[in-house]
Amino acid sequence: MSGYDALIVGAGYAGAVAARRLAEDGGKKVLVLERRPHVGGNAYDCPNDAGVLIHLYGPHIFHTNDRRVFDYLSRFTKWRRYQHRVIADLPRDGSGGRMTFPVPFNLDSMKAAFGEAEGARLGRKLLDAYPAQSQVTILELRQNPDPEIAAIADYVYEHVFVHYTMKQWGQTPEEIDPATTARVPVRLSGDPRYFLDAYQGMPLEGYAPMFQRMLEHPNITVELGRDALARLELADGTIRLDGEPFTGPVIYTGQADELFNFRFGPLPYRTLDFGFETLERDCFQTHGTVNYTVDGDYTRITEFKHLTGQVLPGVTTIMKEYSRSYAGAEGEIPYYAIISPENNALYAKYKALAEDHPNLHLLGRLAEYKYYNMDAITARALELTDRLI
Repeated sequence: MSGYDALIVGAGYAGAVAARRLAEDGGKKVLVLERRPHVGGNAYDCPNDAGVLIHLYGPHIFHTNDRRVFDYLSRFTKWRRYQHRVIADLPRDGSGGRMTFPVPFNLDSMKAAFGEAEGARLGRKLLDAYPAQSQVTILELRQNPDPEIAAIADYVYEHVFVHYTMKQWGQTPEEIDPATTARVPVRLSGDPRYFLDAYQGMPLEGYAPMFQRMLEHPNITVELGRDALARLELADGTIRLDGEPFTGPVIYTGQADELFNFRFGPLPYRTLDFGFETLERDCFQTHGTVNYTVDGDYTRITEFKHLTGQVLPGVTTIMKEYSRSYAGAEGEIPYYAIISPENNALYAKYKALAEDHPNLHLLGRLAEYKYYNMDAITARALELTDRLI
C-alpha cells in the first residue's frame, strides 16, 4: 500500500484519536479502515425515524478528570453541560409498591429506603462513624461492630448490587467476585450525581459530528464498510495489506482473537440486546437512566432526550438493555471482556502473537481485552501516539 505511512483498523475513540494525532502531529498519511458504515464505534449516535437522537449501541456519557483528554476532545466539539443522575427502581419490601432512590446509594437513598426519620437517623450514624470520608465501601460497613451499620451493607448488597450484577454478568451470587462486592460504595452525602469527575458533559451536536471533525484532515483517508481482516495477512513477523508488505505502524482496535483467526479459541465476552421504543409523549421517566436493580429481565432503561437535551415535544425514545453471553453470531457485538485469571491467560497468548510483529499495536477495549471508559481509551491513544510520533 504505497502512499500510506500508517494503518488504523477501527474508527472509534482509539482509532480516531490515533489517526488524528499521527496525521496532524506526526505528518503521516493515514489509512483508516472501519468495518461499520459509520465512524464513532460504539459511541455512534444518530436520529431515528421519529427524529430523536439516540445512541445506537447504548448510552455514552462523557466524564473525566484528565485535563489533557478533555482539552483534546474539546477541539472537535462544544459541550452541553450535563451531570448524569441515575436512580434505582425496585419493589418496596413488603408493601407491594415500588420505590426509587439515587445510585450510588447515598444519604437520600437511605431516607427513601428506610423512611425519612429512620433514614436520617442512620445517615447521622454513618457520618459520625466515618467523619473524614466522602464514601464508604460495603466491606467497611460490614466490618463495623455496630449491627445497624453492618445491616446497611447487607441492604445495599441485596437491593442495589447482587441482582443487578447477576443480570449484567450472568453469574450467581456465589460466582460474583467478593472483591468486587467489597468495593461497592455508599456515599456519605446527598450528592445525586453518578460521576464525580471534574469534567462532565455531552457533545453539543452529538458524538458522530465530533468523530467526523476529528477525522477530517487532508492526511487521513477513511474507508467505511471495509473489513480490514480480509485484507491483512500476518506471518513471520511481517504484515501485508492487500498482498503488499506494510512497514509503517499498524494500530488495531478490534478483537485480538479474531485478528489471529481464533487460534487458541475465542475470548469470552458479554453482549447486549437493546429494545428501542418510541412513544407519543414528552417524556417517559424522570432521569436519563433508571436501573432495575432487583426485578425485571432488563438491567436499565435509558431515555435519550434527558442525555442530549433535545427539545422535541410529543415524542420520546427509550431503550431497554438486556445482557447475555456473547456467542460470536452474526450481528452480535462483544461489549464487555469477562476478566478472570483464565481469560487473561488466554488473552496473553494472543498478545504474544501480536508482539511478534514490531509495527503492530493493539489498542482499545477489544484489542487489549480490558474495560476502558471513553476518557481512558482517549488517554491510551494519546500516549501511544506520543511514542510513535
